[in-house]
Amino acid sequence: MLKKIFPFFRWFPPSAENLRADVIAGITIAMILVPQSMAYASLAGLPVVYGLYASFLPVIVASMWGASRFLHTGPVAMLSLMSAAAIEPLASRGSDEFIQLSLLLALLVGVLRLALGLFRMGVLINLASHPVILGFTNAAALIIGLSLLNGFLGVPMPRSDSFLADLLQVVQQVSTVHGPTLIFGLGALALLYWLRAKFPKLPGVLIVVIAGTVISASIGFEKIKVVNPQQVEDVRVRAKFESLMAEDERLKQIKEQQKSIGGQLQDLKRGDQQMYTMQADLLRLKGEESSLKHSLYKKQVEIHKIGLVSEVQDDGEVFYQLAEQMGPFTTVWRWSGYTEDKFKLSGGGAVVGSIPSGLPGFSVPTMDLGVISDLFAVAFIMAMIGFMEATSISRALAAKTREKLDPNQELIGQGLANIVGSFFQSYVVSGSFSRSAVAASIGAKTGFYAIISALGVLLVMMFLTDYLYHLPKAVLAAIVMSAVFGLIDYKSMVHAWRVRRNDGIVGLITFVTTLVMAPKLADGVLVGVAFTIFLFLAGTMKPRSDILGRRADGSLAGAASHDLAPISENYVVMRFDGSLVFINAAHFEQAVLKSLSEFPQAQAILIIGQGINGVDATGEEKLRALTRDLKAAGVTLMLAGLKRQVREALERADLQKVIGEENIISNKLTALKVMEARYSEGKVRQGA
Repeated sequence: MLKKIFPFFRWFPPSAENLRADVIAGITIAMILVPQSMAYASLAGLPVVYGLYASFLPVIVASMWGASRFLHTGPVAMLSLMSAAAIEPLASRGSDEFIQLSLLLALLVGVLRLALGLFRMGVLINLASHPVILGFTNAAALIIGLSLLNGFLGVPMPRSDSFLADLLQVVQQVSTVHGPTLIFGLGALALLYWLRAKFPKLPGVLIVVIAGTVISASIGFEKIKVVNPQQVEDVRVRAKFESLMAEDERLKQIKEQQKSIGGQLQDLKRGDQQMYTMQADLLRLKGEESSLKHSLYKKQVEIHKIGLVSEVQDDGEVFYQLAEQMGPFTTVWRWSGYTEDKFKLSGGGAVVGSIPSGLPGFSVPTMDLGVISDLFAVAFIMAMIGFMEATSISRALAAKTREKLDPNQELIGQGLANIVGSFFQSYVVSGSFSRSAVAASIGAKTGFYAIISALGVLLVMMFLTDYLYHLPKAVLAAIVMSAVFGLIDYKSMVHAWRVRRNDGIVGLITFVTTLVMAPKLADGVLVGVAFTIFLFLAGTMKPRSDILGRRADGSLAGAASHDLAPISENYVVMRFDGSLVFINAAHFEQAVLKSLSEFPQAQAILIIGQGINGVDATGEEKLRALTRDLKAAGVTLMLAGLKRQVREALERADLQKVIGEENIISNKLTALKVMEARYSEGKVRQGA
C-alpha cells in the first residue's frame, strides 16, 4: 500500500551499483536538460529562465510519483509550441500576463491529468488512433522546426492566426538575412549532427552551447544601442519607429482594459443592463486588438528592412542615418525595440541575455474564470497529447526492459508535476523521448537519476546563469530543430496507407489540417479524431455482407470477390460481418433483400452470423419484422453460427419462436447440410 501511495519507495534500499549508475545517468541528462530547457522555453514564448524552472521541481515530482523508472519529465518541444499558441491570442509575448497565463495553463493541464489518473481514465488515449498520432506528430515536428527559421535568418516572424502565412513572411525577408546569425545556426546544426555521428557518447548539446557562448562573447556578437529619437536623422524613419511604439503601447492598454472589464463582468448578475454594455465594449476592444496586431506585424516586417549606419559628429555625438548599401555581412543598425521613450537598435545578433539566478519563488497562478474557460479545451488536448507522448515513450522503453507499466499512475505523476510546478514558476511539462532514451541507454536503474539531473539544473540556476548571457538564440533554435526533425516519420505514414487505405487518409488529413490550422495545433488533433470516428461509424453503418459461393476445396468465400458460382438457385447463403444494432439495422435489411432479388427462385436465405458480435433492441426488432415479411413472401430466414451472447439475446426476446427453433442452427456446416436437404433441386420440384 505504501509503495502504491509513494511509488518512489520501490527505489529503496538502493544498492551501491544502482546508485552509481543513477548518478552517472543524472549528470549526463543534466548536460542535455539545461540547454534543451532554455531552447524549449523560447519556443513557448517565455524567457529562458522559465525552462530552467520547469526542469527543477516538476522533474523531481514526476520521477517520484510516476510509473516508469526511465521516463524523464520536463520541457518538451510540442507542448512548448502549443502553450505559446494557446496563450498568444490572450496576451503579448514576453509580457507579465503572458507568463502568468503560461503558469495557469500548466496548472490546468496538471489538474486534468491528475483527475484522469485518479479516475482510471487512461483508456481515453484510445480515442486518438495511431494514424492520427502519426499525422499530428509529423506536422507538429515540421511546424516546430520551421517556426524557428526566423531565428536562423535573424529576421522577425509575425505571430498571427496562420502559421503558413507567417512562414511566408519570413521567407520573403531572405534578402535582409543577418549573415553571422545564419552562420551560428548552421554551424550549431552541423556540429550537433557531427558529434552525434562520430562521438555519440559525448554531451553534444552541451558542447555546442559552450562553443557558441564562447565564440559569441569573443566576437561581440550582440551589439545593442539605446538612442534618443533625435539621434535618428531621417524624419520618416523616426516617425515609423514612433508609430510602432505608439501602437504597441495602445495594445498594452487594450489588454489592461479587457482584463479590467473581464473582472467586472464576473461581479455582475446575469441580466444586468450594464453587463450587456460591458460585453459590447469587450467585443469592440477585441476587434481593435486584432486590427492593431495585424498592423504591428506588418510594421515590424517593414521596419526590419530599414538599415541605419552611425556617424560621429565633431562634438562626439552619434547620429544614425539610412544605409546606402545593405548585405548579409554589412554592419547596419536595425530596430530592436524600445525602452521608455528611447529606441533600441541592434547591430548584431540576438543572445539569451541576462538570466536571473536563484531558486524559483512560490506564487499562486492567476485565477480568472473567463481565462480558464478559454484555456480549458486546449488544456485538455495538451493533457492528452502529453500523456500519449509519455506513454509511447514508456512503452518503447518497457519493451526492452520488461518493466510493468501503469498508465494511470503515470498520469498521476505527470499531473502532480505540472500542479506543483505551476506554483513555482514552471510552464507545462511532459515526458521527453530524447532524454528518456539517453537515460535508458547509459544504464539508469531507478527514477533517482532524474532527481540528480534536477539537482544539476539547480546548480546552474544558483551559480552559472551569468555565463550564459552571450549564448546566441540561433544556437538554441538549432538545438530544437535537431531534436524535432528527428521525429518526422514519413515511412510510418506510407506504411499505414499500405496496410489500410482509410488509415492512410486519416493520417494525411490530420497532417494537412494540423499544418493549415497552426498555430492552433490542438484543432488538428480534434479534426483527426473526428474523422476517425466518422470513418468508424461509416464502417459500422455499412458492415461487409457477401453472398457466398463454394471453392473447389469445399470452403466458403465471397462469390463476387472470388468469381464463384452461387451454392444454389433455390436458397441463398449470406455472410454479415457486423453487430446487428440500431446504426446498421436498416443496412442489414437492405442487404438481405438485395441478395434475394438476385435469386428470384430462392425459398430460403441462410445468414452466417459468426461475425455478429451483438444485437440490440433495434436489431432484434428488425430481425423479427424481416422474418415475418419474408415468411409472408414464402421465404424462410435461417441463422447459423451465432455467438452465445447473440443467441441469449434472441432467447430473451422470444425471437426463436418467430424464426423457428429448427431455423437457428449451431454451425454453418450443419446449416448447409440442412439447406441442401430441404431445398435441393429434387425436393423443390417435388414440392412444386
